[in-house]
Amino acid sequence: MDDDEGSSSRVETAKADRSVWLMKCPVVVAKSWQSHPPSDPTPVAKVVLSLDPLRPPDDPSALQFTMEMAGAEPGHVPNSYSLNMSKDFVPMCIFSETSQGKVAAEGKVEHKFDMKPHSDNIEEYGRLCRERTSKSMVKNRQIQVIDNDRGVHMRPMPGMLGIISSTTKDKKKTQPVKQSDMKRTRRDRGELEDIMFKLFERQPNWALKQLVQETDQPAQFVKEILNDLCVYNKRGANQGTYELKPEYKKSVEDTGAE
Repeated sequence: MDDDEGSSSRVETAKADRSVWLMKCPVVVAKSWQSHPPSDPTPVAKVVLSLDPLRPPDDPSALQFTMEMAGAEPGHVPNSYSLNMSKDFVPMCIFSETSQGKVAAEGKVEHKFDMKPHSDNIEEYGRLCRERTSKSMVKNRQIQVIDNDRGVHMRPMPGMLGIISSTTKDKKKTQPVKQSDMKRTRRDRGELEDIMFKLFERQPNWALKQLVQETDQPAQFVKEILNDLCVYNKRGANQGTYELKPEYKKSVEDTGAE
């Protein structure tokens, strides 16, 4: 084995025992961070840790994590977010790979955070969701009028008549494709969230099967969105259905009131 091949197959483990945080963030935040120039040393955000001395140390609510975006974001993108910490997750490690193919272990996941807009910014986030919904409803299709109305462009080219006649004779009946057999294409996550908010404006409770039919999206992808935005009713009159979490209900109610 060559030295170059051997070095590329090794995993750098100098940082393998380093503690790292894993965070799930909204699409708007991820896009904002991705647009930040790598050469710019300015931090993209800062995390503020608040400790309540009046609560017992073992009380999870004694520690509060808040993330504040460093710069002014365009539109109605909130600048402040709440971080809900969770330690109940499958042990994970973080790896990185360079453009040369070198792999390195960056550390072990110590805490997992779910990021959501802070209560002070929930109205701004609601306006952002409404704007994205409006943009997704705009149709981009255009109708173009052809100046040549004699149908020249639609006539078969010389030499194609024989091909057309032969293929039409041999053409077989095509079986209609069932909806269940068609592979559903995933939408952008932010676009699907906007559609879901619009559906919950129509009615407060939905079953998973209904939402899959309404959105025409893979069931697993729809379920991922529901786990972030909704709570599942295990009992009661609405058993087996999903409804929006309280923090998202407010923005949907504001949308309906406008």
